[in-house]
Amino acid sequence: MGNFKEDIAHVEAFVFDVDGVMTDGGIIPTADGDFIRRYNAKDGYALAYAVKRGYKICVITGGRGKLLERRLQMLGINRYYTDCMDKITTMRNYFAEEGIDPAHVIYMGDDIPDLECMREVGIPVCPADAASEVLETVRYVSEFCGGGGAVRDIIEQVLRARGDWARDSMGVTPSTLAPSC
Repeated sequence: MGNFKEDIAHVEAFVFDVDGVMTDGGIIPTADGDFIRRYNAKDGYALAYAVKRGYKICVITGGRGKLLERRLQMLGINRYYTDCMDKITTMRNYFAEEGIDPAHVIYMGDDIPDLECMREVGIPVCPADAASEVLETVRYVSEFCGGGGAVRDIIEQVLRARGDWARDSMGVTPSTLAPSC
């Protein structure tokens, strides 16, 4: 483990939790058993842009619901595990399947269920409003809260360090993510 700015230039993959990381942690249950979550558009843009640039992104969350899965699909994230109560085994299996070295992975979580995964990777990070146990474990604390730009913050830093941020002016638009009819 070296200098943070140097280490992020070697990132192979990102792993994210959802509630409290991609959202502010608030959920509204619906009558059909799903949940409404509020997402940050800039976080979503950064996720979709990283996918477009070829970065491996995995989501492992205890959260569930069709709306959550649809959001991840809209961003182009195809490796996600919802309603997951054994995050460490899931993450290890993902690394083995993809041939990823955990030393070159960023894991962003915000609470106690994320701690085991955070201890397994080279670059654990969290939003500003993470649980105190998480704040004590990570190498980087974003200045942004969960659901308020923390995801964009870390993705942008990595892509800038690798020379991939704003590399082209095309960006990502919904039309590039939606299936053509």
